Amino acid sequence: MPDWSYHPLKKLILDKVKPKTSREFIHKSMSTIASIPGGRKLIGFLGHMKPPQELIKELNHTYFPSPIGLSGQIDPYLTGSDAFQELGFGFLEIGPIVLHDPKAQIEPRVVNNSILFSEHYEKVPLKLVIKKLTNLNMKVPIFAKIDEQVNKNEWDIIVQHLTPFVDAFIGTSEQINSLLDKDASAMERSFYVSFSTDEMNKKEGEMEEIIQRHKSISGIVINAPRQTVDSYWHEAANANENLGKAVKLIKDRHPELIVITSGGVETPEEACALVLAGADLLLLTEGYVKTGPGLPKRIHERLLYEEIRPIRNQNWYWSFLFGLSILLGGIIALYFAYTSIILPYDESFIGLTRDDILQINPLILAFMSHDRMALAGTMISGGILYIQLAHYGIRNNLHWAKIAFHSAAITGFIGIVLSIGYGYFDWLHGLFWLILLPIYYFSYREGKRTKGAPFSSHGSNDKAWKAGLYGQLMFIILGFLIAAGGLVISTIGVSKVFVSTDLNFLCMSPQMLDAISDHLIPVIAHDRAGFGSALVSVGMLVLMLSLWGFRKGESWIWNTLAIGALPAFIAGIGTHFYIGYTTFIHLLPVYFLILLYLLGLVLSYPFLKKK
Repeated sequence: MPDWSYHPLKKLILDKVKPKTSREFIHKSMSTIASIPGGRKLIGFLGHMKPPQELIKELNHTYFPSPIGLSGQIDPYLTGSDAFQELGFGFLEIGPIVLHDPKAQIEPRVVNNSILFSEHYEKVPLKLVIKKLTNLNMKVPIFAKIDEQVNKNEWDIIVQHLTPFVDAFIGTSEQINSLLDKDASAMERSFYVSFSTDEMNKKEGEMEEIIQRHKSISGIVINAPRQTVDSYWHEAANANENLGKAVKLIKDRHPELIVITSGGVETPEEACALVLAGADLLLLTEGYVKTGPGLPKRIHERLLYEEIRPIRNQNWYWSFLFGLSILLGGIIALYFAYTSIILPYDESFIGLTRDDILQINPLILAFMSHDRMALAGTMISGGILYIQLAHYGIRNNLHWAKIAFHSAAITGFIGIVLSIGYGYFDWLHGLFWLILLPIYYFSYREGKRTKGAPFSSHGSNDKAWKAGLYGQLMFIILGFLIAAGGLVISTIGVSKVFVSTDLNFLCMSPQMLDAISDHLIPVIAHDRAGFGSALVSVGMLVLMLSLWGFRKGESWIWNTLAIGALPAFIAGIGTHFYIGYTTFIHLLPVYFLILLYLLGLVLSYPFLKKK
């Protein structure tokens, strides 16, 4: 569930139900999607959240795809674990773990947009943990947090049974001192001692003693400071600042220790501050719930920005030429659609000249003109989108731009099959595709090295970001509907060809058109299928640009969407008014798309256009 869907849903529904109900609904829904065939790829397509290779870490012989993890507080029953590893997390904490089912557990509450956790918070029994981890195919490290109230016997049982499933254990200083054997260094898993920032100040001597005494301790987990309200607690307002100071203190004294922070992060900027202070790994807590599932991805991009990686310009000229060719092809097609409408080979196939058709029913040519002008406008829009992706995306080594470019291009090439579904092959279109094929081949080859991850300096959850999410949602819906509309039009083009409003405009039935020439409908069907295919490609471009390209200050995304959509909309609406085909119900989908387009531009402007 990306941020652009999470926040509208959270505001409309999730905030109005119990926190546990909304939490379990979200986690179970995501895990269900992840478990079905193709579900993980769908999550990856929607979010593009895979951590960049530059952030991979190996600590204490454990491989972390990302330094960002998720606290067990957020998913105490492990209902979302299957999906979380697809959302950019590099490791997961589970727990607190107890041996038997707890007698009483109090659910968290939400007050004034803050999550309040009970002092008798939710715990997970060992049996449930083993059942979940046995059934899940976990690809990221698992840290097991053992409940602070377990006794020595329970501790030993939990550690023994979970060792095959987890990569490390987390315990309190009291547990490490009293329950962890001194020869634990021979054990297969690492141990981490957990402190809050307040405890570190009070138990500084005890912490030093534990570090010196237990050589098996791999690191420290520093929990964000808490503020207690009755029998509930939430993170203190200055959590991030205090965590940063604690991390720096530990790293100055014991640089060899792995330091993990838990909590204190609601924004990419706060995560970056902890990493710069010396934190090796970060566990997200309630900040993840407030900010949304896109927080790990945004943190990755902020951390990459801090590395100030030089952009290695990639070859992009063939990709640019591909887009330019489609743009010029659209302009040429627009010229013919506006003037002669049909060409000599069309007349030869139909068996009638342009003048013959005009004498029979001039509305036939007008109708054909409206399909061909709409196709031309769509091609021009597609050309602009391809050019922008080549210049700003592929040239700058953005992997997502390459995926968007080639996915849409390949779909467009496949669409030529639909255009001959009724038995008519347009030789000019065929020649155009033959010219495009070698250009695309070289474009594909030059993009093979395009593997870079995006980075961003944006680090806050400001109003522009929140408004931008709704603008992003508008464009995502726009792209999806354009692609879906293209599929519908293509399907109609290779099946019944006409909808009822088309026949009302023509004042003729299909049988009457067949009586004029049995080759007339195949030509119209070819135009419709070709137009639908082009719409699918352009819809995919808009969709993928919107899904993967929205970042603070990326003005080229806004410019691309604003300028790129205009030719298709102008041609689509203009041609209908030009020929007099203005039936409201027929044009209603286009009016709705324009509304989405305008809302998207307005809502995303402050986020994309302002630095």
